[in-house]
Order: sequence, then structure tokens, then C-alpha cells
Amino acid sequence: MTTIPATPKIAQLTTALPFWLSLALVPLAIFAAVQGGWAIALLPLSTWYLFTGLDYVVGKNTENPDLDTPEEKLQWYRLNTLLWTPVQLITIFGIMVYVVRTDHLHWFEEWALFAALGVLSGTVGIVYAHELMHQKPKSERWMADILLASVLYSHFRSEHLLVHHRYIGTPRDPVTARYGESFYRFFPRVLYQSLVSSFKAEKGMLARKKLPWMHLSNPFWLYLGLQAGFVLLAWLIGGGWGVFLFTVQAFWAVFQLELVDYVEHYGLTRKHLGDGKYEHVLPRHSWNATQQASNWLLINLQRHSDHHYKPNRRFPLLQTYDEDEAPQLPYGYPLMTMTALVPTAWRKMMNPRVKDWRARYYPEIEDWEPYKTASNPMPR
Repeated sequence: MTTIPATPKIAQLTTALPFWLSLALVPLAIFAAVQGGWAIALLPLSTWYLFTGLDYVVGKNTENPDLDTPEEKLQWYRLNTLLWTPVQLITIFGIMVYVVRTDHLHWFEEWALFAALGVLSGTVGIVYAHELMHQKPKSERWMADILLASVLYSHFRSEHLLVHHRYIGTPRDPVTARYGESFYRFFPRVLYQSLVSSFKAEKGMLARKKLPWMHLSNPFWLYLGLQAGFVLLAWLIGGGWGVFLFTVQAFWAVFQLELVDYVEHYGLTRKHLGDGKYEHVLPRHSWNATQQASNWLLINLQRHSDHHYKPNRRFPLLQTYDEDEAPQLPYGYPLMTMTALVPTAWRKMMNPRVKDWRARYYPEIEDWEPYKTASNPMPR
């Protein structure tokens, strides 16, 4: 077990610094906007390929932090997530102001630049929003809402907290990728079903309070207002073209998010106990990766089993599990998401692992046909 240094404060900062690597992507984005051309490719290359290479060099980290670490010793980790919200907004809209007021980039370069910015706001921004939305302070949850609105995916908060964490690994969770389902089938399905399921979940909560869905306490009004505000800002900066560039950024951010969602639970299902009931969520119901560098980039998102076990646990305290407790991916998320874009390669790599997982954890189940979760994945 590892401990987070208590004193001096500089030691705590040093331990947290690797998780600040995401900030290095910001000057890279500015350079891409100024240089154009080949430089635009640096953003996806640095997230997908660079961290895959770093995983190979740095290796794995299977040590677990001390769960008794007090909150005040996590300040540098927390500050990293708090700073990212203004940094991302300034980066996206600052570059938009620069691009629409200069003419050194071809329209296709501008499209590619904002698609690359979507890789930034998806790989980092949504991951940080995920961390923030699980915390108790309202200020952190507000920052999560702002980050999600900046990629036009605000309902992810309701879907994740009210649907995914409750129904993971069952037919009622749209985000659990089905065994044999390609990402290209998963992506359009989850775009629609997560929106519907999240709205139904919020509507159901209001109904239990004897309130109509249109009541102002429905967070979908907040989602709509924040998203409209960002679209208006993009229009004020660049008119219709500014809105288009902002939407391009948002689409590729969501694309990145759902690629990760696809990887995290592919083919893993909870045992049905009868009468519509399922076993409790266990570490075995999430794919994990111990590659250290990609966990720096994704603030330990790859320790996903522990996140589902203790959703409010801050990322520096997330635990990892051995193979006998939770299934392990062969590589970190960056390489796994790239593999998911090639269905034949993905099935060749992952389907045997799903079958091994079934044999390891549920040898008593011989017929997995009833566990196909493609039908009616939305909460009733």
C-alpha cells in the first residue's frame, strides 16, 4: 500500500504532478491553431499514441493508496480538476476568436482543429466532469455541469448517476456494451437511449415527489440553459461558422466519451436472480487497466471497478484489483479505444476474454442467450 506524503506540501505536489500532464495539451492546442497543417494532428497523437507509448515505457502500477488519507492531503489532486474548467473554456473559445479573425487556415483545417479540440475536451474535460459530478461540494458539481454543457452532453450527469451506476451490467443500462456489439452499432444506440433513459429517470424522481416533469427543479432546464448559452457565445464570436466549429468540437468529445464507455463494460453482465432482480455490482463487472501513464492522463479512470464500488471516492484514492477479483484489459484505454474502432480486431482481442470471464466467475451459467441485453435497455 502506498501513502500520499503528509509533509512537506511540496512532497504532496510532487506526487500529484503526473496527473497534471493534461495541462501540457493546452499549449499544444495553441500551437496547432497558430501553425495549422500537420500540427493539428499533434493533439490526437499526443493523447492516443503518446500515452500508449508512455504506458509501454513506464509500465503498470498495481499499488493501492492509503484509504485513510485525509481530504486536506488531496488538495493538489483536487486543484487539478478545479482548474480544468476555466482552462478548457478559455482554450476552446480563445482559439475560436483567433481562428475566425484570421485567415491563415483553410476551412478544412479549422474543422480538423476543432475536431482535435474535441479529443481534448472529451479525453480530459468529460473525464474531469465525471470526477467532479460525484463529489459533495456544489461548486464541483457546478463545474461538472459547465464542462458537460460545453460539449452539449449535459444529460450525461443524470444518465451516469441515476441510470448507469444503478443498472450497470443489466438490460436497463444503455451504456453497457453488449457482447458482440460493434462500437458503430453501440454509438448511435447509446446517443438516443441515454438521452431517453436519463430524462425518464429525472421524470420518475419528480413523480415520486408528486411534481410534473416540467417543474423547474428538473435539471434538464439547467442543461438546456447552459448549452444554449454556449451556443450563443459561439454565435457571437463567429456567427453560424462559430456554432458549426463549436458543434464539431462537441461531437468529437462525445465520440471520445462513448468510446471509453464502450470499453469499460463490454460484454460484462450481472447475474439475474429472478423477478427482475440482479446481483449487487461487484468489481468483476468493469474492465480495469493498471497502465500508469494512461491513468495519469485519465485521473485513474481505468481503476473502474473501485469507482463503481465507491462512486464518491476521489480519484487519487481509487484502488486496483487482482485478476481473481476483476477482469483486466491487456492495454490501457488509449490503445483499447483505438482497437474498438476496428470491430474485427476488437472481437478477436476481447471476445475470448469475455468467454474466459464467464467461465471464471459464472461457471454455473451454461446458456448465456437470456443475458443478451440488446432489447429494451431503458428503465421502465
